[in-house]
Amino acid sequence: MRVVRWVSGVAAAGVVVLTLVVVVMAVVAGRRGFPGPGGESVALHLAAAVAVIAAQIFADRHRGFAAFSGSLVVFVCAGLLLWTQWWG
Repeated sequence: MRVVRWVSGVAAAGVVVLTLVVVVMAVVAGRRGFPGPGGESVALHLAAAVAVIAAQIFADRHRGFAAFSGSLVVFVCAGLLLWTQWWG
């Protein structure tokens, strides 16, 4: 279970990094007057980051199936974010 929680922690950190990149690019694009990620993309990234952080904290504080479920939520949220926002 430690390995699953570790991998989901890496995935959660990746989602947070992607969120920071999208937010920074939205700000830079707005200041420089060129197209960047829209408000919908920023909002989806922020929602996914909050969800994966909460799920990872839950997974880290529980054991057994509850920890696995928290890790699964991280993987599903990260996968959905990548599928809908980055692979399209």
